[in-house]
Amino acid sequence: MTETTLPRGLALTDLHASLADPLLEAMMFLNEVTSRFPEAISFAPGRPYEGLFEPERITDYLADYTAYLERDLGFTPDQVRTTLFQYGRTNGQIHDLIAKTVANDDGMHVSADSVVVTVGAQEGMLLALRALFARPTDVLLVTSPCYVGITGAARLLDIETVPVPEGESGLDPEAVAEAAARVAASGRRARALYVVPDFANPSGTSMAVPARRRLLEVADAADLLVIEDNPYGFFSRDEQFRPTLKSLDTERRVIYLGSFAKTCFPGARLGYVLADQEVVAPDGGRTLLADQLAKIKSMTTVNTPSLSQAVIGGILVRSGCRLRDTNQDTIRFYRNNLNLLLDELDRHFPITRRASLGIDWNTPGGGFFVVVTVPFVVDNRALERSARDYGVLWTPMSSFYLDGGGQHQLRLSCSYVEPDRLRDGLARLAQFITDQTATFAGQKP
Repeated sequence: MTETTLPRGLALTDLHASLADPLLEAMMFLNEVTSRFPEAISFAPGRPYEGLFEPERITDYLADYTAYLERDLGFTPDQVRTTLFQYGRTNGQIHDLIAKTVANDDGMHVSADSVVVTVGAQEGMLLALRALFARPTDVLLVTSPCYVGITGAARLLDIETVPVPEGESGLDPEAVAEAAARVAASGRRARALYVVPDFANPSGTSMAVPARRRLLEVADAADLLVIEDNPYGFFSRDEQFRPTLKSLDTERRVIYLGSFAKTCFPGARLGYVLADQEVVAPDGGRTLLADQLAKIKSMTTVNTPSLSQAVIGGILVRSGCRLRDTNQDTIRFYRNNLNLLLDELDRHFPITRRASLGIDWNTPGGGFFVVVTVPFVVDNRALERSARDYGVLWTPMSSFYLDGGGQHQLRLSCSYVEPDRLRDGLARLAQFITDQTATFAGQKP
């Protein structure tokens, strides 16, 4: 009888170094942790609430888009068939509708040719980073804490990232200026800055309008491009309109990443990049950065699925290219959920009790996320215990720091749960935090 041997495997050390980086595992963990504990109430993912979606509407959106092609663009039946079923324009087919929508909703006036329709905002990040970072000495500045999608994309592309700490009011422009100067003094170049000015993931912080204007001044002085990501801008707790960096940008410093995941639905996997910067060739020829991003896209995803574009295009047509107005019910749902989450934290941990336990949290002006600070170490083992023994999920904040922070913080997302389950989940979380704090106190010498 011969001994069974396993086939020779590939050495992890012979694969790209990013595959051994815990950062990439963190992104998969965030996507999959809910399915591992299906009975637990989940405050972990920043997913939209599924009760806002109606499957039968998808066919209505397709019909709206088809009618738009025939009525507004004068397409023949053969042209409609080609548009829906064939490979499409690399930059995207609904670029004109997107340009109208961002102008109506956020005052961002760019040509339709400046729009690249992507497979989610994540592809937009990869395209922008690959195009912009040409030298080994180019550095990406990122907020700290920071969304793992951008830091993971940079890791895949071997781009060095330098964290710039956030404050209670979001990113400090002067800290950006100091970071860019330090990078320059070391012989490297701060090429771009990634920032979420509105209700950032994971911290929930927002930049005041004067700070946004000052950030653009700093970027101009440091010859720094700004990659603005804005998934949560609609979802404020008040009626105050906050201008995007792109709408304030007069020097074309800002490359804007948009997504329809939160405003339409995530399963379409549709995002876009506004890249209206001019690119000058050695012979003096001029193109848009969007055209250069399309070259890269042609070698990755080739083009964004036509069917997804048609569905989102139908939503834009039906809304009159005004998603902010169309999303009023969605805005109210997330606003109420965030207020409820904050109220429930207050109820379970009134100010005197939270002080004695060493517990605190921030109060975001909108968005999906609240960060809770606790006295015990917050890691995946603590999360496993919370899910298994208390039936509640959340996200350790340490995954979002490049410099070792967040060891005593957890992120709560209010977006994925309905109000009754949110209340139940906060009660479970409060018991978990109370028990963990007591255990921690008992272990201290």
